This record gives sequence, C-alpha cells and structure tokens, in this order.
Amino acid sequence: MEDLPGALRPDAAHERTTTAAPDSEEAHRAALVDSLPRPSADTPLLAEIQLDARRRIELRGRKFPRPERTRVITVANQKGGVGKTTTTVNLAAALAQAGLQVLVLDNDPQGNASTALGVDHRAGTPSIYEVLVDSAPMHEAVQESPDVPGLWCLPATIDLSGAEIELVSMVARETRLRTALDAYMEWRIAQGMDQLDYVFVDCPPSLGLLTVNAFVVAREVLIPIQCEYYALEGLSQLLKTIELIQAHLNPRLAVSTILLTMYDARTNLAQQVAQEVRTHFPERTLRTTVPRSVRISEAPSYGQTVMTYDGGSSGALAYLEAARELAERAVPGATDIPAGVPGGPAQEDK
Repeated sequence: MEDLPGALRPDAAHERTTTAAPDSEEAHRAALVDSLPRPSADTPLLAEIQLDARRRIELRGRKFPRPERTRVITVANQKGGVGKTTTTVNLAAALAQAGLQVLVLDNDPQGNASTALGVDHRAGTPSIYEVLVDSAPMHEAVQESPDVPGLWCLPATIDLSGAEIELVSMVARETRLRTALDAYMEWRIAQGMDQLDYVFVDCPPSLGLLTVNAFVVAREVLIPIQCEYYALEGLSQLLKTIELIQAHLNPRLAVSTILLTMYDARTNLAQQVAQEVRTHFPERTLRTTVPRSVRISEAPSYGQTVMTYDGGSSGALAYLEAARELAERAVPGATDIPAGVPGGPAQEDK
C-alpha cells in the first residue's frame, strides 16, 4: 500500500470524505474509485489490491441505513466449519460500527461467539441457558461488547450443552427464545434505550431444539456456505427443516441471505461451487464473497472480531461490504424455498 499515490491511501481517502459535505461525499468517493488503476487478467495481485482499496474508499466511515423494524436473523447451517460464528460476529460488529444497535444471541454451547465479542461466559455467568431453561429475564444476562459500542451479546456457557435434553419435556419448548426476546425488546423501550436494529442468532452445527428455537425467533435465515462440495450436500436437509418450521411454527420465516465463505478464487472448485449456489439462489446470494483469511482466524484468539483486530484486512473489508449489502437489501417475505440443491437427491444420478 505504500506504493499507492497519496490520493489512494486509505487515510487520505478517509480525511477527504470526512471533511466533504454530505451532498458531495458520494461523488468524491466515486471519483477516488475511478482513479484506481485498472487490473487485467494478467495481474491478479493488482486486482486484489484494487478491490481492497475500493472497499476502503467506499465503506470507511459510512453509516448504514436503519431498518424500519428490528430484523431478527438466524445464522444456520448444520455442517460445522462453514463460518457460522465468524459470520455472525463480524456482520454484527460491522453493522454496530456503522451506527446501528445490534444484539447477538449465542445459541451454541461452544460459546465461540461470546469469546469473539469479548464478553464473559465462564461457568456460572448468567447466560442464554438460564433464559431458555429457567425463564430468566434476558436483560439480566445481556452484556455489551467492550470493543464495539452498540453491540450487545447474550452469552453461552457450558451449561447450554445440557439444555437440548432439558427442553424436551418443557411447555412451549420451541418458542421460549422468542418469548424471551420479545420481553427483552419491550424492556429496552421501557428503560429508554434505543430500539434494536438487528438481532443475530448463532446456531450449533445441528438441527436440534436449540436450532429450532433459533428458527422460531427469527424472520430471516442467513446461510453461510463454504466454497467446497461437502458444504452443499447437507443443504437439502436444512431447507426441508426450514420448510417444516414455516408450516408449523413460524410461517413468516424466510431464507433471505446466502453468503459464500472461505472463497479462494485461485481454485476451480470454489468458482464452481459459487456458480452452483448463484444459479440455484440468484436473488438470495450476496455479491460479496468472504475470502480465506489468516486475520479472520487469528482474531478470536485475542477475544475480538476481525473488524476490531485488523479492520483494514481483506477479510474485515469483505465482511464490511457484506454487512452493507445486507443492510441495503429489502427484507423479503416468506417464499417457497427450492428443494433441489447441489448434492441433494436430485443431483445424485448426475
């Protein structure tokens, strides 16, 4: 980045855009983007540098639009290792940095979202377990992230690993999280606090009662898909489960967003998987893809999201652009979900 002209340096772009008048800010950003060098097919490294420079210019200091009502989004995929928790915490942090009020419900017994957001989730800490099993008020357990103002988290402790069994015999076992969240949002208003703009629910890699509660509480489902074939194989079962939730427990639920993660443009497989997903879900799949990134992997070990650990890295900029795209997309209504997906029964003969 040292070789870029002064006008293309992120700091210079930030200085100019923060001092520009609101009416001219967009034009100024566009002019800076137009001044970037044009890469060719023979310069893939330049293409990556140009993409990151464009994202810095377009996104740094930008405020995202506030939704008319709270958007509750469950991040789910029963396959492990596809980036559910990473996507949850980084989208939440990006939206909060853009001036919105965001709550993360850590519904995974591993508690990785709580770790990334820097909130306490040691054994004995008030958590989502007490909310689900003991009907404790959610506001007694919610903590604000120390790194990002406006970002809140309901942590998960090791106790949550036993909640799946304890919920089986309980009354209204599928709707307990929704009831608790409704009461918490009413409590915030009564306390004079800002209304939540986004609620993200992080799910375990399974389709048990914890995930069912997450589907019932939400209006939208965001599915992160790793750009590998195995990540597509289980998608049919996930979509069938969502259809059952729509039919019996939450007719307003809709798969609104699909995000391609761990994308490596150098491999044909990643490009083929991305093409398959975009063919089956053209309107739901975000244009932004999240690349494989060392910074994204390192951030949780420091108790941070990549947005605060290294906000200028390629991974952070990708999540920031994905957050803007999510914020600017219209909230879809519940629609029929195609059952046939790559790797599903319809694809086996092929």
